[in-house]
Amino acid sequence: MKFGSAKRVVALAAAALLSAGVLTACSSGGGDDGGSKTLNVTLANHVWTDVITKKIKEFEEDSGLTVEINQLSEDQLVDNYKVKLNAGSSDVDVMMYRPLQVGKLFGQSGYFADITDRVNDAGDWNWDDFQAGPVGLTTYEDMVVGVPMITENEMLYYRKDLLEKSGLEVPKTMDDLMNAAKTIKEDNDGVAGIVMRSQASAAVTQFSGFLYSFGGTWEDDSGNSAIGSDEAKEAYAFYGKLLHDYGPDQISTDMSWPEAAAIFAQGDAGFWIDASSLYENVYDPEKSKVGDQVGFAPFPEGPAGSKPYNVAAWALGINAASQNQDNAWKFIKWATSPEMTLEIQKEGVPSARTSVWENPEGTSNFPEELAKAIQVNGENGVGNDRPLVIGVAEAREIVGAPIVEAITGGDSDAAADEANQKFQDLLDSEK
Repeated sequence: MKFGSAKRVVALAAAALLSAGVLTACSSGGGDDGGSKTLNVTLANHVWTDVITKKIKEFEEDSGLTVEINQLSEDQLVDNYKVKLNAGSSDVDVMMYRPLQVGKLFGQSGYFADITDRVNDAGDWNWDDFQAGPVGLTTYEDMVVGVPMITENEMLYYRKDLLEKSGLEVPKTMDDLMNAAKTIKEDNDGVAGIVMRSQASAAVTQFSGFLYSFGGTWEDDSGNSAIGSDEAKEAYAFYGKLLHDYGPDQISTDMSWPEAAAIFAQGDAGFWIDASSLYENVYDPEKSKVGDQVGFAPFPEGPAGSKPYNVAAWALGINAASQNQDNAWKFIKWATSPEMTLEIQKEGVPSARTSVWENPEGTSNFPEELAKAIQVNGENGVGNDRPLVIGVAEAREIVGAPIVEAITGGDSDAAADEANQKFQDLLDSEK
């Protein structure tokens, strides 16, 4: 799920508004008296959307509103927002968006209505039930601008049979992981101890958990680059050593998740670290030779604890230019209610609500060990898996360069210093 070049089109189209963007308060727009009884909702093609659209009639009957759904592919969605939001159009009331990719751009451009008071005053709907990581990602400059409804976090996948063969416990710390990866590679000819993403941009998301768990971050409290810090350098070196020493023989530096997942699914690695949402690629027996031996565990602890990413993959917001904001909030409140969230998660769509993960019904369609690991990661998780900037693609290439240097056995400290300056230049250019 990548915006790719389409995201860059949004950035270019919105550039003229960046310096003047101001979030619109939730009091603006039409209320129940002045708002239209027709609600325009723009959604992306997604399993979540498939489920919610089947239940729209229930909302219409209860609210007396008519919901017009505009359902688009991700690229079409971006193009649609580029045209309408940039023009200040009120044709969109509710908008489904990707916080990691466009959250800062849309916030700075003034596209979001501020819904802080709405979520805090929603009573039993219970804003406090939402996990901290996703909530942080749908907050812009201390204002809530979206409600997270789909999440993913960073998972440790492992081979039960290989751990048993070598007499190993499931790793709980980074040191455990390093030692276990070493042992598995030594004990099994042709089998890597671990496989992970190795391409610069693609690896950034999975590296983020290492960065946080070693005490590092992308930016410091002053908004300056922090990837040249001692903690970041230690994380870069550790990630690189895992793959350089204990990864597949002749490790390539162009692997994203499909390539890494394929190696693990073929039985050629003992561990794999990647997104929880990808589990069926190695667990489903039709896709994996070792599906019956796959285990799931929370992200290992580093010097700063276990801090995997736990992100809002998608969220719902209200267009600042909408003249129907009260009714837009009614829809979001209904679509993300505890009851609806439970129904949707039962269809296999992971949510941001703590109560749903604690409900046995909410985890009934997930492997038990996976559900427990997701719940633990949700409690400890950090709300972003990449730098939260406007130029996301450029930033990922910059901060990902030291990962490749470390994997290939080069001087990752020097690469981190070089990347630190480049990332600082990018941050300065966006201020």
